[in-house]
Amino acid sequence: MARSNAEPILSVRNLQTVFYTEHETIRAVDNISFDVNRGETVGIVGESGSGKSVTARSIMGMIESPGRILEGSSIEFEGRELTELTNEEYRSVRGSGIGMVFQDPRNSLNPVYTIGNQIKESLNVNRGITGAEATREAISLLESVGIPDAERRLSEYPHEFSGGMNQRAVIAMMLACEPEFLIVDEPTTALDVTIQAQILDLLKELQEERNLSILFITHDMGVIADISDRVNVMYAGQIVEKAPVESLFANPQHPYTEALIETIPGEETREEGLRTIEGEVPTPNEPATYCRFAPRCPKAFDACETNPPANVPVGEGDEHFAACLLYPEGLSEAERLERHREHQPRTGIDSGGADE
Repeated sequence: MARSNAEPILSVRNLQTVFYTEHETIRAVDNISFDVNRGETVGIVGESGSGKSVTARSIMGMIESPGRILEGSSIEFEGRELTELTNEEYRSVRGSGIGMVFQDPRNSLNPVYTIGNQIKESLNVNRGITGAEATREAISLLESVGIPDAERRLSEYPHEFSGGMNQRAVIAMMLACEPEFLIVDEPTTALDVTIQAQILDLLKELQEERNLSILFITHDMGVIADISDRVNVMYAGQIVEKAPVESLFANPQHPYTEALIETIPGEETREEGLRTIEGEVPTPNEPATYCRFAPRCPKAFDACETNPPANVPVGEGDEHFAACLLYPEGLSEAERLERHREHQPRTGIDSGGADE
């Protein structure tokens, strides 16, 4: 894992991304805040439907109707407020500033063009490199992501590459843009365990060589433990716990985080069976007037059904936060509830959004 320079390259504050439908408003991302410092990897982890990928697309400016990022949300990249950019201005940020590697490389590669053509197109559009120079640079990029016989591979098509090699080719295309910040969305989901490890090692090497900042999105707690410096745990559109990776795994505070960690297969799994979390992630289609995890939480109590938790400091130090009414420890229930009311973020959702 990279060492952070403790200087945010990305700051997300009170991000709210909603989708208006005929019958309801889906609060896919509901008031989340986090930073990514230069040269570090920050993880976002949670079950499917937690809002992880919508967070990534919000940062990339890829939310389309009926979705919208609400007023009051802030996404700052290198001090520039991205939510105020036009579509044309956003194009200058994508690729050369922020690159994104999607879950399925087949969605990022055109099946009718060779791998070489697609990398060279990226070099042309983003860096103005053409001709023999583009070919040399494309070969160098494929070599940098560990593809052997790179010169010959340039003339091959995506269907001639394995899944792992296609993912490496997509990473090479992103590197062609020379981004400073990389969003990696479930890049190892469709790969076997051995190839997963190779892709993770590749990302670490590239980060070290290029001082990349990475936002790594996954549902796999084992992968998060391996790749991240700091972790944000998402549930139903909200961040329910955030901490340095060592602190999160050594001393998880939110019941949801505890449950996720317990689902990681271990030696005891053979005897006791794999732990599961009963129920499903709810669709966040109403304001957070309660704890959204309460219906599945073994530690829930009456107040959880009528009071929304805010992220409050937990554990030692000032880097570990959890959105759970069990905290801060040492206070009475009434004092804890008051503390959470004081920390509630401002909401920008209005009642007439479905018709706007």
